[in-house]
Amino acid sequence: MSSERFSTITRISKYLPEVPKPIRKPSLKIRLLWTLLILVLYVSMGFVSLYRVTVSAQALPLYQIVFAAQQGTLTSLGIGPIVTGGLLAEILVGSEIIRLDYSKPEDKAAFTAMVKVFTVVFIVVESIAYSVGMLGLYYHVPASALPVDAIQLILAGFTVYMLDQTIQKGWGVGSGISLFILANVALLVMVDLFNPVKVAGEFFGIVPFLAQAISSGNIYSAVIRPNGYPSLVGLGATVAFILLLIYLEGVRIEVPVTSSQYRGMSSTYPIKLLYVSNVPVILVAALLANFQMIASWWASWARTSGAWYASTLAQYNAQGQLTGGILYYLIGPQTIQEAAANPLLAVVFVAVMVVLSTAFARVWVEMSGMTAEKAADGLIKAQVAIPGFRSTRSTVGRVLGRWIPTVTLLGGALVGLVAGVSQFLGVFGGGIGLLLMVDIAIQYYQTLIQEELEFIMPRLAGMFGR
Repeated sequence: MSSERFSTITRISKYLPEVPKPIRKPSLKIRLLWTLLILVLYVSMGFVSLYRVTVSAQALPLYQIVFAAQQGTLTSLGIGPIVTGGLLAEILVGSEIIRLDYSKPEDKAAFTAMVKVFTVVFIVVESIAYSVGMLGLYYHVPASALPVDAIQLILAGFTVYMLDQTIQKGWGVGSGISLFILANVALLVMVDLFNPVKVAGEFFGIVPFLAQAISSGNIYSAVIRPNGYPSLVGLGATVAFILLLIYLEGVRIEVPVTSSQYRGMSSTYPIKLLYVSNVPVILVAALLANFQMIASWWASWARTSGAWYASTLAQYNAQGQLTGGILYYLIGPQTIQEAAANPLLAVVFVAVMVVLSTAFARVWVEMSGMTAEKAADGLIKAQVAIPGFRSTRSTVGRVLGRWIPTVTLLGGALVGLVAGVSQFLGVFGGGIGLLLMVDIAIQYYQTLIQEELEFIMPRLAGMFGR
């Protein structure tokens, strides 16, 4: 499909707010300063409550982690509309429902316009849907306040979009989406570590509680704590999973390649074990989060109306805690005690995470153009050859096809397993959150290294993908 058919979307996008690119690339210090200011503003928005809204229970933990959201605040939607709009555009183009040639400036501009329009539409739709949904199980809000809350969410959604655009256009470092997720998960980890608030007479954070336990001579009480409070087991699991994730990020297959343009120049083409990185678990988390949201609202309505299928969707005890139903298995065990008491729940949840992550890894490789054939096209266009093989698309694709499909499935299954198991081991920040935080932190580290290389040796930086 030619970009000429996007004339309507392109015209609409011109009326939408946009951050201009800097005329001259700012220095690294200036961009780091902008990044810090944007981060502080986003985090601050997470502490501003919506009009007359009281959160009665922590809802949809996956949604909050994946979309960097804080329920009941200006960041209730987080980066959800931005991610959803971009993902929809990527799927439409990657599956070739919409055909675009990124080598053409007009097609690239059409894709950017499409992402912008989709994002704005999702900001409005999700803001209204969220406001209506607040009449459900987890919030206390008068119906008369909903229009004000919807307007607040729309304005906040536009603000978050502009903050992300500011970083993306070159005023900051990295990606706004990644930055907000990293900050949100890091905040959760800091709360689990150092929160000094007392709950039922004991500190919530593991560090102040451990000091309290040592002073009272009951250090064993910090090993495993009730109600999912941060514990030494969770701290140990957090450190272990961080080391595991760093190790997995470094596992790769090095395929030797040579340059056809520059004779004698050789290198390697790395195929990472986590070939699609954390994308599968993000998609799974987003899918489960949406299922959880819909199921919780539906269950709340069904229970109020006395529908016969209410108990099939969700079952609650006298304290309002979820104890059964489809929603119960979608959320999975939140503590090691809960997993031990109900092993079937733990097994089902981990199995769902592994199966869905593997499936999404396969689908994402196809849709995002990361298949062996597409990778072969990239090597041939870059005039790079694999020694001992002809430089044709079919031959190079066959060589890369020995590893790419395998690492795609294996990597997807591994991240699903890590995310599923770490959830009920009490990992700080949540299993999926920790996975995202480590991956994004590594990306930022690599970005800063490349920035330094670009400053010192521009040509050397170009060899690293800049």
